[in-house]
Amino acid sequence: MTSKIWAHRGASAEASENTMAAFRRAIELGADGIELDVQRSADGRLVVIHDETVDRTTTGSGRLVEMTWEQIEPLRIVDDGRELPDERLPLLEEVLELVAPAGLELNIELKDGLEPYPGMDAQVVQAVRVARMTDRVILSSFNHVQFHGSRALGLPLGLLYVEPLWAVEDYAARFGAAAVHPDFRTLAEPGLLERLRAEAIAVNAWTVNERADIEAMLALGVDGIITDEVALALELRDGH
Repeated sequence: MTSKIWAHRGASAEASENTMAAFRRAIELGADGIELDVQRSADGRLVVIHDETVDRTTTGSGRLVEMTWEQIEPLRIVDDGRELPDERLPLLEEVLELVAPAGLELNIELKDGLEPYPGMDAQVVQAVRVARMTDRVILSSFNHVQFHGSRALGLPLGLLYVEPLWAVEDYAARFGAAAVHPDFRTLAEPGLLERLRAEAIAVNAWTVNERADIEAMLALGVDGIITDEVALALELRDGH
């Protein structure tokens, strides 16, 4: 099968992660989808950012859950110590507006592991419905306990994990997941992909950046390759 190429936090090898520039670049390169992270501000806005604090990627500091959008919006993106005056943290609604007409799929990771964000999954699904993208979005999370309640919301779910899981195909099937999203290094287990396919569970591997690893995932035939190196992955898959 042909693996889809998903831009990890956008085309983050070429633009700052989880920014509109990274998402635009993923579209320009021809990625099949975009993976991004969502957290929630103190006043309930859905902010696209990986970390629980704004310290690493912006000019500000503090826990996002304790900050209002009025405090967050003026912050500028910082990449490798350099401030980007034209880039700020985007809202999920802004990204949906960008991606919807481009036809890409979207993997929205709910960052609800360290911050529980009760009801954030329902907010995300409502935003997806407003954008008319329900047929092109999968939700993912490392927090399987809270995520289990997201099944009732009607979007496909992907179980994120790092270490190998025993009988993951049985676990994912009982969970009701449409996909598993493993660290790609766990896929060396013999027969794992075949067992998952027998349960009709897709496999989207992350974060696959090295040429040899991308080639290995393509040879395995995973459903999706989540990568910073979008151009390289597309070149290796498509042969040009």
